[in-house]
Amino acid sequence: MKKTLALYRDPRFSPNSVEKDKAILEAVIRRLEGEVLAMQESEFKALGDYDLYLSMGRLPSTFSLLKKAEEEGRKVINSGYAIERCIRGSLDKLMRQNGIAMPPLEGKHGYWLKRADASAQDQTDVVYCPNNDCLQAKQRLFTRQKAIPYIVSAHVPGDVIKFYGVGKSFFRYFYPGDDHDWKFSDEAVNGAPHHYTFPIKDFQKEVFRLSELVGLEVYGGDAIIDSQGRFYLIDFNDWPSFSRCKDEAALAILKLTEK
Repeated sequence: MKKTLALYRDPRFSPNSVEKDKAILEAVIRRLEGEVLAMQESEFKALGDYDLYLSMGRLPSTFSLLKKAEEEGRKVINSGYAIERCIRGSLDKLMRQNGIAMPPLEGKHGYWLKRADASAQDQTDVVYCPNNDCLQAKQRLFTRQKAIPYIVSAHVPGDVIKFYGVGKSFFRYFYPGDDHDWKFSDEAVNGAPHHYTFPIKDFQKEVFRLSELVGLEVYGGDAIIDSQGRFYLIDFNDWPSFSRCKDEAALAILKLTEK
């Protein structure tokens, strides 16, 4: 009988989204055959005897154990190596080195300052700075109060879209400004969406390219579409909540487990 271990994401990595993140993992669990054990990633201390590991975890100890499972030939979704590459500072470097469509480092419309050592854990980890003076003040604050590394990118005016993917078989995108379903309301900086026309196939191709570079099979993120139809990826992460298309995504993830 197939044995699966499913790991819930530590609440610190699910700001305002604990129940949504839990819901997508449970939607997959309900469809799995065989024996399934689900636990909090903080309880994950040893590999155990499992054939499949389904993980939303982001703790360093989690991806360390998942990498060990992969080295032993066990099936892991998402890869521990891929999750580690999603640490924001490493991801930003990978994207720029490979020419992924993303905001420039400088611009005329302000800046975004983001913690670089992990994904956002509260609203103060991602800060909009309307000008250079504000940016410098916030950088000092990050250094003095947070004592963590950060990255900076220019703000790009345009439509915010949120995308979700599973391998290359499933891809959806939505405008959070339409339903106002967002974590921190940072999307409000860009205002109501205009629904600018953009090359959807090219955008999807770029997202798939990034997912392959990182090694993620279950992923999501955010992008900006400017008034000229150009797209810029501003966030990319492992296993989002898929809250707008949960059941469809669960079926796509289930197919990954069967390969």
